[in-house]
Amino acid sequence: MTHPVDLIRAVPLGTRMTVRRRIPGGFSDALGELIARSDDDCTVETRRGPVTIPLSEVSAAKQVPPPPPRRAPRRPPA
Repeated sequence: MTHPVDLIRAVPLGTRMTVRRRIPGGFSDALGELIARSDDDCTVETRRGPVTIPLSEVSAAKQVPPPPPRRAPRRPPA
C-alpha cells in the first residue's frame, strides 16, 4: 500500500483527489484538484477555494474520478 504522502508527491498537478488530514478532535477532508505541492505541504482547489495542508498532517489520500455531469434543472409542474 502506498503511503498517502508518496501518492501526493507522485500524481501530476491537476489530479482530482481527496486528502484527509488530522485536526484537533478528528479529521477533515479536502476534495478537489491538486494545484500545488512542496516538500512541506500541498494545496487542493476545493469548491470553497484552495486548502493548504501540511504533509505532516495527512493521514490518507486517493485519486477520485471526475464529478458526475450536472443534472438538468427541474421544471415546475404545468
